[in-house]
Amino acid sequence: MAKREKVLRMSVEQPLWRALRGYRILTLLYAIGLFISAYDEFARPWVAIAYFAVLTVWTLATLPKVANAAACTRRFLTADLTLALVGILLTRVADSTAHIESGSPTLPSIWTAGSVLAFAIKGGWRWAAFASTLVAVANLVHRGSPTRDTVHAVILVWVASIAIGYVVEVARASERTLARALEIEAATRERERLARDIHDSVLQVLAMVQRRGAVIGGEAAELGRLAGEQEVALRTLVSGGLTPVSRVSSDAAEGALVSVVDEEPDGDGPLDLRGLLAPYASSRVNLAEPGAPVVLPPAAARELAAAVGAALDNVRKHVGEDACAWILVEDEPDAVIVTVRDDGPGIPEGRLAQAEGEGRLGVALSIRGRLRDIGGSAELISVPGQGTEVELKVPKQMSRGT
Repeated sequence: MAKREKVLRMSVEQPLWRALRGYRILTLLYAIGLFISAYDEFARPWVAIAYFAVLTVWTLATLPKVANAAACTRRFLTADLTLALVGILLTRVADSTAHIESGSPTLPSIWTAGSVLAFAIKGGWRWAAFASTLVAVANLVHRGSPTRDTVHAVILVWVASIAIGYVVEVARASERTLARALEIEAATRERERLARDIHDSVLQVLAMVQRRGAVIGGEAAELGRLAGEQEVALRTLVSGGLTPVSRVSSDAAEGALVSVVDEEPDGDGPLDLRGLLAPYASSRVNLAEPGAPVVLPPAAARELAAAVGAALDNVRKHVGEDACAWILVEDEPDAVIVTVRDDGPGIPEGRLAQAEGEGRLGVALSIRGRLRDIGGSAELISVPGQGTEVELKVPKQMSRGT
C-alpha cells in the first residue's frame, strides 16, 4: 500500500535561537573579563561583583528560555531586558567617574545586545525597535551626554536588531508559503493515487454495467443509465472537481506548520466555481474545467452556478431529457467565462422575444438577470439545426465587490 505524504516541520529561525544561546554565554564571559581587567579602576567593585553574580545565574538558568519561540515568553523578555537596563544604570554606581569618561564599557557590555536580539527573533522588527530604543535611552542616561562612541554603539544595536527582526519575519512568511506548497503537493499526489485505484476498480465496473445494461435492455437499461451517471460523477470527483479544503499556515515553536480546516459553506471567503458546477455533470452533461481553482466571490460564484443550472433546465425542457449538453469553464485573466452548449435543434429566430412578450421570462430573468446583478453578461447564440450556446461572462474586477 502506498505511503501517504506528510509535511515536515521547517524552521529557518531555529539556528538563530541556538546562536543566541551561544552569544549570551560568550558575551557574559566577555563582560566579566572586562571587569576583571579593569578591577582596580572601579570605585565600588562589590556592586559590580554582585551584579555579575546575578547576571551569571540568570544567563545559565534561562538558557532553555532562548531555545525556541514558544519558550521565550514576554515575561522572560521583560525580565531579561530589565536586567540589562539595570546593569547599564548601575555602571555609574560601581565605576569611577574618570573611568566612565574615558569611554569604559557598561557592566553588561555587549551582553545587552542579546536581550535585544531575543526581542527581534521572537517578535520581529517592531519588537526589536522597542527594545533597542530602551537600551539607547539607558546608555544616554548613563553617559550623561551623548558621545560619538555611545551614538555609534546605539545606532549599531538599533539597526542590527531591526534588520534581524525583519529577516525573521520574511523567513517565517517564506516557511508558511513553502509549507502550504508542500501540503498541496502531498494532497495532489494522494488524489492521483486514489484516482488510479478508483479507475482500476470502481469506474471500470460502472462502465461495464452501463454497457451490459444497454445490451440487455429493459430494467437493465435503466440500471446501466444510472451506472453511467454515477461513473461520470465519480470521475469528476476524483479528477478534482470538488472544492478543495482550505489550508491555514501558522507559526509554531519548531517552525511553520500547515493545518487543514473545514471551509464554512456560508463564509465570506472566495469560492471555487468548479465545486458548484460539479453536481451538474452526468452521463449527458459533460463538464470541462481548468485544473486550477476558479475563484470568485461567494455571491458571484453562486449566481453564476445558478445561471448554468437554469440553462441546463432549459435544455431538458425544450430539447428533451435525452439531450446532451456541454459545460466549458474558462478562467481568463480578466474574466470567468462559462459556456453551456446543447445538441438540440436550436431556437428559431425571434422566439426569445416572443416568449418575453408572452410573459415567459426564463432566459431574461433566470440567466441574464442573474448575470446582470453581479456585473456580468449573458449572450445566447442559436443556429437552427446546430443547437444553442449560452455564454456567461463575469468580469473579475467587478465581481470582487459583489
